[in-house]
Amino acid sequence: MRNHETPSAHAAVPPRETNAPTVLVTGGSGYLASWTIVRLLQEGYRVRATVRELHREPHVRAMIARQTDAGERLSFVRANLLQDDGWADATDGVRYVIHVASPMPVGEYRGTDLLGPALEGTRRVLAAAHRSGVRRVVLTSSADAATPPRNSGVIADETVWTDVPDGSAFDYQRAKTVAERDAWEFSAAHPGLELSAVLPCFIQGPVLGADYSGSVSVVAMLLRGKLPGVPRIGWNVVDVRDIADLHLKAMTSPNAAGERFIGGSDFLWAEDIGAILRENLGGRARGVPKRILPSALVRLAALVDSDMKTLAPRLDVYQQFSSAKAHQLLGWTARPAAEAVIDAAQSLIDADLLT
Repeated sequence: MRNHETPSAHAAVPPRETNAPTVLVTGGSGYLASWTIVRLLQEGYRVRATVRELHREPHVRAMIARQTDAGERLSFVRANLLQDDGWADATDGVRYVIHVASPMPVGEYRGTDLLGPALEGTRRVLAAAHRSGVRRVVLTSSADAATPPRNSGVIADETVWTDVPDGSAFDYQRAKTVAERDAWEFSAAHPGLELSAVLPCFIQGPVLGADYSGSVSVVAMLLRGKLPGVPRIGWNVVDVRDIADLHLKAMTSPNAAGERFIGGSDFLWAEDIGAILRENLGGRARGVPKRILPSALVRLAALVDSDMKTLAPRLDVYQQFSSAKAHQLLGWTARPAAEAVIDAAQSLIDADLLT
């Protein structure tokens, strides 16, 4: 990654004519990817989206249509991160690639079930982009790849890398960190292909359909009122629309080549999220628990419950992330975290996704 001394121009406004450049977005049916597609279309780009199966196309088109008119500027191609087929067609003729997709196993899994596919998929996309002469790839990494040691008191920025060898990183952190490092190694070995990385924090904000992320599932679980309490766990929250915008800025700004950008807003404990829901949603949040679960109890439950196992590594951890670099170099700003939480909750209610 190159060093920079002073901020310069922000991302240029893209052309809106009919021959606007084409952008490939991987994992087109996903929560963040669908919002990224919306923002690209709103800015006048042509978009090609990958889906694992083409029968998903009508579903994705319907989600996008709720926000913008794609016209003939949105197309789809079948491509799987774990297979070579389709990637040459996917990257042919595109100027930019926004690689959002990340394979996630279903049900019980081992750490290698995350790490291997994350590495393989990222390498496959980068190699196809390089062969097709793509100008720049924007990689969706994660703030989990920039996490300092537990409770270190360090406000994490883009110079921080999660220490995978020390054994404290959990499976998702390890996969995201190793995959991003590997992407930078690929970029260094193939200087004709520019790379930028966006590292989102805990994404909230409105959902476009039922394929929302695990982060929004936290709000859904609270609203369903079936939890006995909330664990002592917290996150730097950020709105999905702002992270989509950050991807666009990382795609077009001359400053962004060779750089990582953390995207986050405010830190909220789970009980803070619950309080925001109760204060703003009235009776729809009547079941949101107020009790804070003892961390020892959560760790015990993690031995037999996969959801609790996922939460356990984050218990009692207060970790701040800085987005100053994105603000200064790209002119990026983020909504307040509370707004992102409220909009996520309201969209789940409006779409009847809580039953």
